Parts: sequence; structure tokens; C-alpha cells
Amino acid sequence: MSDIATKTPPEAPERAPSPKPRRDALWWVRKALWLAVLLLALALPLYLEAEWLKAGQYMMVGAVGAIGLTLLTGQAGQLSLAHAFFLLAGGTAYTVLAGPTGDPELVGFGLDPLLALLGAIAICALLGLAFAPVAGRLRGIYLGVASLALVFLGLYFGQAAENLTGGTSTGRPPAEFSLFGFPFSNEGDLEILGVPIRATERVWYLFLALTVIAFLLARGAVGGRVGRAWRAVRDNEPSAAVMGVSVWRAKAGAFAVSSAYAGLAGVMTVLWFDLLKPDESEFGTYGINVSIAYLAMIIIGGLGSVPGALVGALLVNGLPQVLALYSTELGWSTGTGEHAFTPILISSFVYGAAIILVVLFEPGGLAAIGRRIAGRLSGKQRERKGT
Repeated sequence: MSDIATKTPPEAPERAPSPKPRRDALWWVRKALWLAVLLLALALPLYLEAEWLKAGQYMMVGAVGAIGLTLLTGQAGQLSLAHAFFLLAGGTAYTVLAGPTGDPELVGFGLDPLLALLGAIAICALLGLAFAPVAGRLRGIYLGVASLALVFLGLYFGQAAENLTGGTSTGRPPAEFSLFGFPFSNEGDLEILGVPIRATERVWYLFLALTVIAFLLARGAVGGRVGRAWRAVRDNEPSAAVMGVSVWRAKAGAFAVSSAYAGLAGVMTVLWFDLLKPDESEFGTYGINVSIAYLAMIIIGGLGSVPGALVGALLVNGLPQVLALYSTELGWSTGTGEHAFTPILISSFVYGAAIILVVLFEPGGLAAIGRRIAGRLSGKQRERKGT
């Protein structure tokens, strides 16, 4: 009996380490396609003319802003029509922070352009956080209408604060961007493969770097704990609260992140125009039409999809630029009066029709079509492995 009592139970066998998930061929194909797109974007300034590069830069401006809005609306379920306001806030903050200090009529702090860019992003994030109490109390169309009030607030601010914005008549130019002493202008001789890299090419690479950083940060947020909290709040707020998710914190964080993205897009906008000029009416560079355009980008691309936001920006922001380059050959610039066919009008018809088609036939947008194609390819691959 004593021997039996003193015997120790046999040790449990060690658990074998779980095998690491194997990457299928489709995963590698996706990575290869993204790498090919990045290499193509890096090579385009060596072959395209300046006007085409300017069109591409504007697409990247839209891409950054659309990524921020799809995180807010698609991932967190918060409808916002205030994106244009945060674009104006970001552009104004950068111009003021980096502006010269010696001008008696305009306010400027003379900061380094990189610090001014980061400061503009932080200011817009704080403005979005300040709107969080409203977002915490409203949902759906009511939140959209409430956020739309910020656009009119921005319109008044742009017209009234002339010492900051320069006013609606002349505006004010932003400080020339430089990074660690390297100017993004025509200063200095720089060549790549015999091609001179001047202001347009340099700004292209700057915008490309900002877009890639914004894309990677958004993908990381969507796939991480923050993204899971946003989706939980979007799907069911009471259930999210039961699971330990702070609903107010999730909403506030989503608005802050989205506003920061819009602020970065605003900085890119003033660098693209080389001018900060507030609107004279509610329709313009920072008007209602811009907020609706960003909403169209994420609907066409697919709500909540970060790659879909890129595709939507290519269509909504890129189509008017491309049509403008061909407008003379197509005869669209010859019309006069109210019934003239302009690139902006044609592109509005195109992406308006695209929204209707998406809502009727594919609510998931272009991203859902891409996922369906990838799913079929993955299914065929499994069938081949099984046979």
C-alpha cells in the first residue's frame, strides 16, 4: 500500500508543437502581384510625362483619404461625410506650421516640413477625437448628417481665418517640402538611368512612400486587435460591450484614425496644388462634392476593404485626370455653356453609374468580386491536390 501511495503518476507526454500554417500558391501569387505593382509604380517616373505623373499623384491623394474613410465606415460602421473638413484642416495645419515666420499678414511657425506634416496629422486626429462624443451618441444617417455640419464649419473657417488660409481670393502657397535637407523641387541635379528627377518625379516618390505607409498601417490595424474591436462594434454594440470591448473607445479611435488619414490627404492636396485656397461655396476642393467622392470610392471598392479603397480612388480621382488629358482629342472641351461635356461631368456619370451597379448587383464592391475570384482559384487548387 505504501508503495502504491508513493508512486507518482506518469508524466503527460509533451505536446508536439503545432505546425505552422502553410502558405498556398495563391498567397504567394498575391504577394508577387503587390510587389509587381510597387515596382511598376517605382519605374513609372522614368517613362511617363509630367502631366501623367500629376494625374497619378492625385490618385494617390485619393487613395490615402479613401483608406481612412473605409476604416471608419466599412470597418467601424460609422458613416461620415466630414472628410472634406479634415482635408482642409490638414492642409491648413501643414501650411501654417511650415510657413515662414516673417510675414506680417500670415501666421507661420517655420517648422521643418516633416515635423509640420506630422503635426498636421496629429491635429486632425485630435479634431476627430473631439467629434467622438457626437459619434458615440449617433448612428447611421443621423451621424452622417451631423458630420456634414463640419464641412460648413470648414467653409466658414476657410473664409474667416484669412491670416491662416490666405483667404478665398488668393490663398497661400505651402512651404516647399524637404526631407532631411533633400528638396522635392527642381533644386539640385539628380538623375536615375539618365532620366532627370525633378519636382514632379520627386513628389511622385514622396506620395508613393506616404501611400505605401498608409496602406501597410491600415492593413495591420484591420488584421489586429483594433480591427476586431471595430468590427465587433459595427456588427452589434451590446454584444461588443459584453465581450469587453469599449464601444466609446473603439468609435473614438476609429474617428481619430480616419481623421488622421484625411489630414495626411489634405497635406498631399496642398502639395499637389502647390496652393492652399479655401472654397467660396460648399462645392469645391474641400466641399460636399469631395466628401461624396470619397464615399463613392469606398462603395465602389468595397466597404471595409483597404485594397478596394485604392481601386476606388483610381476610378473616382483618376478618371477625371485621365479624361482631361484626352479631352481635346475626344472633343469634350469644345462645348460651351451649361451643357458642355467636361471630364469632371463625364467621370461623375461614370462613377455614379458604378455606384448604382455596385448597390444593385454586388454590395461588396470590387473587393468582393476579387475575393470571389480568389476563392474559386483556391478551390480549384484544392481539387487538384485532392486528385
